[in-house]
Amino acid sequence: MVPKEILKKVRRIEITTRSVVNDVFAGEYHSVFKGRGMDFSEVREYSPGDDIRTIDWNVTARMNHPFVKVFEEERELTVMLLVDVSSSGEFGTVDQMKGEIAVEICALLAFSAIKNNDKVGLLIFTDHVEKFVPPKKGKTHVLRVIRELFYHEPQSSRTDIGEALEYLNRIATRRSVVFLVSDFMSEGYEKALQIVNKKHDIVAITIRDPREVSLPDVGFIELEDAETGEIFLLDTSDPSIRENFSIQTERRQKELEKLFRSMSVDHIAISTDQPYIDPLIRFFRMRAKRFH
Repeated sequence: MVPKEILKKVRRIEITTRSVVNDVFAGEYHSVFKGRGMDFSEVREYSPGDDIRTIDWNVTARMNHPFVKVFEEERELTVMLLVDVSSSGEFGTVDQMKGEIAVEICALLAFSAIKNNDKVGLLIFTDHVEKFVPPKKGKTHVLRVIRELFYHEPQSSRTDIGEALEYLNRIATRRSVVFLVSDFMSEGYEKALQIVNKKHDIVAITIRDPREVSLPDVGFIELEDAETGEIFLLDTSDPSIRENFSIQTERRQKELEKLFRSMSVDHIAISTDQPYIDPLIRFFRMRAKRFH
């Protein structure tokens, strides 16, 4: 039995997301992610310049003048949501935790997908795959996906992106659009990312909090590594400590962006202190231009 508070959260997400999808997002999604095949649509009269290989000889014989088959792009896609639920997601210094924003983004993508009659699947991971929901269509299925994200209690605090990607590579036989949602505080996943990216259309969504990028000047603070539990003391009033922290985080961010560029992996950067709708729409519009 799903607790009432979970159902309330799911309902709130559904209402919020539905209006965004209907007003803004569905058209962007539709214009960017194309089907992988061609479906027969109709026949029409032959026009000079039409490919003679598309002539429908049965209709042509019946009508006594040439008709051609018209095909349109197959729309159905499989969208896979790979979501990192390790302990570093339970962090946020603005309005929401990183993990809460991840759920909302996944809901937005999932509702956009079913509006376009696509299938949606879910893979929840920490340092191992904790839950896999096979791709299906329909609103009922998407509500289940969102419920799973809210309801899931992580069994581990750590992250292993490589493990999740390897699992996906084993079970996803059909080419999919893969949204990998994480803060990417993980190592050693580069080879797995490269392999999955050759087979699937992968989009990395990084979620960061401002306090993971720069430290405020508030004197001594006690920090705990969410994934290892290690506790250490920092004197944030020391400018060199604050500067070093910023340099290290910026370096890691640049290395991550360089990795994505080198593999031609699309990337959306989300910060907890900014509305996530804007970078998502910017990404979809940029990608639409690239493919048209």
